[in-house]
Amino acid sequence: MPQNLQENLSLHLQKLKFEMELRGYSPQTQRHYLCQLNLLEQYYKRPATNISPDELKSYLYYRIKSGISHSSINISCSAFKLFFNKVLNLNWSGDVIVRPKRHKKLNQVLSQEEILSILDHVSNFKHRTILMTIYASGLRISEALNLKVSDIDSKNMLIRVSQGKGSKDRLTVLSLENLEQLRRYWKLYRPTGFLFPGYFVDKPLSATHIQLAFREAKDKAGITKPATVHTLRASFATHLLEDHTDLRTIQLLMGHSNVNMTANYIHLSTAHIASVRSPLDRRD
Repeated sequence: MPQNLQENLSLHLQKLKFEMELRGYSPQTQRHYLCQLNLLEQYYKRPATNISPDELKSYLYYRIKSGISHSSINISCSAFKLFFNKVLNLNWSGDVIVRPKRHKKLNQVLSQEEILSILDHVSNFKHRTILMTIYASGLRISEALNLKVSDIDSKNMLIRVSQGKGSKDRLTVLSLENLEQLRRYWKLYRPTGFLFPGYFVDKPLSATHIQLAFREAKDKAGITKPATVHTLRASFATHLLEDHTDLRTIQLLMGHSNVNMTANYIHLSTAHIASVRSPLDRRD
């Protein structure tokens, strides 16, 4: 979203911003929603208040056929639902703001050996420390990059995640090996506010740098299976499950609002599936 968009919001977008602030939406969510309305207005070259139900459906169809990710379209639908139904009070149904069904796929999980090999091929010490922290504590990339030095509790071996997804705070585990890496990192960089600052010390490092570092290290390690930085988080949960950590504990560490989200990692655990005994063999 252009920087001046928020500075010169039209009246109807100001009302949308008011509704989001009233509901306690995070600044990031507010930016995403305003951006979605801006894209809609750019597409039709007129204010969103003049968009008809059929035009909105056509726009969503265009987005889907353009190959836009499901998560982006889902954000669009949430933004449109809030704007058209709560700001404009049009009460458009799900037949107008059509939220496409997500095709469920099994996410990829890396073995510990594959993860260690990727980390070994990350040449930049800071980037390697960030990626290690993401895997060791099951963090989202945004959560890792927004860590403060004060969030590392070495006494209790915990990491405090402030304002994670859903604006929730939580605690997660701090690895002994990762703590040693973080101490070496601190001696080298001496951060004071953000643990992983970017070019400006009062701003965190950009996620783009970490995503690029991961892709390059993965290629150098010769790992061909599809994987992203987020795969490290999925692997954290799956490996805990394989170590017989209970689902409720994993749920708390991951910051999932529903244990059903955590249960999805059962499907990723080949060790867990392989341990199941067929009912045909019960005769033994």
